[in-house]
Amino acid sequence: MKQSGKARGRRLRKMILLLIPALLIAGGLWYAYSALRLEYTVTYDTYAATTGSISNALSFSGNLSLVDSAAYTASASGTVRTLYVAPGDEVREGDRLLRLASGETVSAGFDGRVNTVSVEEGDAVSQGDSLVQIADFDHMKVSFRVDEYDIGQVRVGQACTVTVTALERQFASSVAAIDYISSSSGNVAYYTATAYVDVDGGVLPGMQVTVTIPQQEAVDVVILKVDALSFDNANQAYVWMKDDAGELTQVFVNTGVSNGNYIEITDGLADGDEVYVEAETTETAASLLSGLFGGRQFNQAAGGGMPGGDRGGASRESTGERGGNAPGGSGSRPGAGGGNG
Repeated sequence: MKQSGKARGRRLRKMILLLIPALLIAGGLWYAYSALRLEYTVTYDTYAATTGSISNALSFSGNLSLVDSAAYTASASGTVRTLYVAPGDEVREGDRLLRLASGETVSAGFDGRVNTVSVEEGDAVSQGDSLVQIADFDHMKVSFRVDEYDIGQVRVGQACTVTVTALERQFASSVAAIDYISSSSGNVAYYTATAYVDVDGGVLPGMQVTVTIPQQEAVDVVILKVDALSFDNANQAYVWMKDDAGELTQVFVNTGVSNGNYIEITDGLADGDEVYVEAETTETAASLLSGLFGGRQFNQAAGGGMPGGDRGGASRESTGERGGNAPGGSGSRPGAGGGNG
């Protein structure tokens, strides 16, 4: 009996000797875990809802061209007797341009400006020789291509703005005509629309322009940067706001007109409300220990489990000591579309 007791004592001491290192290792790992979890940091961007106006539009590229221009030529051989104009002169319809020795007088067929004079008084000319060219530089047109995806939103009579790219000048116009017989580029069909525009000095044919056709517009409404929105699995828009206790909470909103940068908030936010979006998450080597502590459970304890999860749901979990209660994950962001109106 005494030897049996001694054997049990030896086994107990051996177990204690084996247990002590294990406890020390576990304690060290727990200490490292507790220290490293404090290095999980999440920062947030703040966006404010404001009152403003917002609109979206279709935009097309084109080039200006002349509506009226004419190059006058000699109808028969002869001599130029009298020149009545010089390059740059403004003329009215019916004004005399030059007179030939035969008595034939060449007159302007429309209001415009003398662009070139190709002869001088006393010059001999043959039939078909160029004499004078005039052009109307005040009234031009622009033809622009509309692809098959947008043609249903373009119609004759729509107001538009023609912006001269090089001069950064804008002129009001409207869609005057649409050619519905398509041309193709690759696998996409294109249609040609035309707008006429009244311009002033400095604007010349051939200059590149942008034609903008307004679509939707909302005036004096609550607007928000589209980057501040997230969407759940049902594509419902929501934001993160602080409640009365200072905790971030998920707030669903309804949206309206969007221009791809700002979006109208029709319900859920008021002017001056602040919303929060995760900007950056910084982790230390704590993640290396996650496998030892159960993966996801370790990350949640260290701050990985945040309200909203992947911004696709509305679940809430506790966060790390330095992370605070905040929306987590990297949920989807709205693009140029209008969201859920």
